[in-house]
Amino acid sequence: MQQQISLITLGIADIARSKRFYGEGFGWTPVFETPGIVFYQMNGLMLGLWPTPDLEADMQRPGQRPVLVRPGAFALAHNVATQADVQPLLDRLAAAGGRMLRVADAPPHGGFRGYVADPDDHAWEIAWNPAWPIDAEGRVKFGI
Repeated sequence: MQQQISLITLGIADIARSKRFYGEGFGWTPVFETPGIVFYQMNGLMLGLWPTPDLEADMQRPGQRPVLVRPGAFALAHNVATQADVQPLLDRLAAAGGRMLRVADAPPHGGFRGYVADPDDHAWEIAWNPAWPIDAEGRVKFGI
């Protein structure tokens, strides 16, 4: 079977608030939207934003995450071309409604990264890794 992900859908509370984060923060433009869902074309997959109750109903899993439960241990990642790009993007995302989780620093395994949460507490790692080159289409390759 082919190793691929076609779509990542994030449950959100407020479409306008999320569009501000992804639009002003990342500078992304939706490829499709209705009053109830937004899709962004990524490099090889789609990112969807859908109100949490509607997503839960579609999965037939209503109310799976009580409001006070800690988010799971996962992060989405956005790699940038240079180390100098990491902190300014984190700052822009925070200014667009995100919450800074970790300012940019160099982890022991190399590279440079920081974390920000979107308005619905989905964690995003903003990273530069010299061993993972980014091609002209924005695809990251494992280059070690």
